[in-house]
Amino acid sequence: MAPSSDITAASARPGTPAREPGRGPRAVLGQVLLYGLFAAVIAVFSHAPTYRHLAADEALIKLSLVHTGKPVGDCKRQTAEELAKLPPNMRAPTTCPRERSPVTVELDIDGAVAVRVTAPPSGLSRDGASAIYQRLPVKAGARELRVQLRDDVRSAGFAYTLDRRVTLAPAQVLVIDFDAEKGGITLQ
Repeated sequence: MAPSSDITAASARPGTPAREPGRGPRAVLGQVLLYGLFAAVIAVFSHAPTYRHLAADEALIKLSLVHTGKPVGDCKRQTAEELAKLPPNMRAPTTCPRERSPVTVELDIDGAVAVRVTAPPSGLSRDGASAIYQRLPVKAGARELRVQLRDDVRSAGFAYTLDRRVTLAPAQVLVIDFDAEKGGITLQ
């Protein structure tokens, strides 16, 4: 009995190129049909489920800020005895806590509390920035906003306050942020 490779080689006609598997007219037609089906699915789903960001009479207020709170404690001056106990490479005259205060933000819209959130500092040592993000759809029109921010656990009140009357158009997005160089709380 002859091996199967001899039978295949003997059945091919001399001078005709060997055909690659899967490159016949049926394979090309199948590929065209699959690509067409894929394009049709994309076309249908790009138009069919209508997505409305907001209702026709709504605006959006986004509270979006990243801010590093103040240290939780004061720096402490080390005594000569404390410094002598430390290795030479760690003898800093003052020590300061790494941990930062959480950031607390309150947003009042037309006199009612809309958001009251406290964001802890990030990082393993709690020494990074605090991040806050809130989306608030509201009816378009004139609104009284009061934004307050506290970034120091050692103080009782809010360090930054912004009172502003804004008029929001339908589909308008108002972003509330914090920028120390611009004086604190900003509206964009």
